[in-house]
Amino acid sequence: MFRVHQTHAPVVLSSTANPLRRLVTLRRIEVLTQAVVLVLALAWLKIPLDGVPMIAAIAVLAAVNLVTQWWIDKGDPPTANEVFAHMAIDVAILAVLLYFAGGPANPFVSLFLLPPTLAAAMLPARHAWAMAGLTLFAYTFLMFWNLPLPPPQGDLAQFDALLARATGGTHTHAAHGSGFALHVLGMWLNFVISLGVVAFFLTRMAATLKNRERELAAAREAALRNEQILSLGTLAAGAAHQLGTPLATMAVVIHELELQHGDDAELQEDLLLLREQVDRCKQTISQILASTGQGRDESLRSLALDVYLQRLLDDWQVIRPHARISVTLQGEHPPPQVTAERTLEQALLNLLDNAADAHAANPEALRFSASWDSDSCRIEIFDRGPGIGGEAALRLGQAFFSSKRAAHDQAGGIGIGLFLSNATIERCGGQVELFNRSDPQGGACTRVTLPLNRLKA
Repeated sequence: MFRVHQTHAPVVLSSTANPLRRLVTLRRIEVLTQAVVLVLALAWLKIPLDGVPMIAAIAVLAAVNLVTQWWIDKGDPPTANEVFAHMAIDVAILAVLLYFAGGPANPFVSLFLLPPTLAAAMLPARHAWAMAGLTLFAYTFLMFWNLPLPPPQGDLAQFDALLARATGGTHTHAAHGSGFALHVLGMWLNFVISLGVVAFFLTRMAATLKNRERELAAAREAALRNEQILSLGTLAAGAAHQLGTPLATMAVVIHELELQHGDDAELQEDLLLLREQVDRCKQTISQILASTGQGRDESLRSLALDVYLQRLLDDWQVIRPHARISVTLQGEHPPPQVTAERTLEQALLNLLDNAADAHAANPEALRFSASWDSDSCRIEIFDRGPGIGGEAALRLGQAFFSSKRAAHDQAGGIGIGLFLSNATIERCGGQVELFNRSDPQGGACTRVTLPLNRLKA
């Protein structure tokens, strides 16, 4: 996995699926229902409730809903804590209404299950359990402090008597007051059990769905990356086929120049460098063509890890003869035997090239450090470049994005080296990390972690 170490902003909930929008819709229904029920209770059923504080509580909830709608229209995505605070307001308003209407004896007390259900479905597990604790506290508080419901009057009294006769529970109903405390306690226990079940199962379901969404997103990202790699591989194979002829022509011309100017020592040195570079290009093209399966036996030859890394650095010095590098190899002895494909070697060479390009003409030598144990190998490349900037930190590792800028003596990058290196190292089970050095002189560190169980012979 490719990582760029940086400071992250606080995580907010998605603005495209803003849970406050759902909460506002539910609140509208809640306010309307509460107002209708209160009017029916006071005007039709003639229940002598203290209507003023109950009307005030409903008005406060309506005002909060209007403010919430205004805040949503501003477009700022909410945090999980803000959504939790809004749900806590709903719990408080419901607790006030139930306090003036019989507390746990009120049939609407089960509405306390709605906030923890919504929290379990929309918020992280810790917020869901906090909401469960808050509603349980409100329910328990109402068991001891509430204004009891007045006895049925008018039409409600007639309906209550009719229901008692229809169910055959007239005597039980008449004596209901003596056992009503036990009934309320049973309702409380039922609420506790229901609350635990809702919070437990819904949080697990929500976590499972979120994990599945993350896995699907990772799979889509991997599929897209594989498509990009396949396209690049097709282009590379075509380019390798087309470059064979001009490289062969260059090799012939260099050989003729060496024969014609054998007495010019300075020119011979330049021609030797050119010939080495052409040979290196031809070797790279041969490796690309061999990656289809031909010649894999040679690329998978077993080597000691320190020998493999030293050969890698020797090959890189052929490509970058003027680069200065300080090498540190350390680990348990004897070093483990590894069989790494050419693709891994090319990935590490790309990372070395990137570090050398960033290091530029700094007089200090580029540092290459490798350490290993029986399980893993960690490679670190330290440069004295400009470090990782803001845009680069967000986009490094993406295809066709490069932080290199073209200079008068050096071309800019095309943005596939780090992308391919990361893909190759991930395929080997490893990860690439980039971060700025804490040294006052600046620079960056490229860290590669490779599991040796995927590379051991």
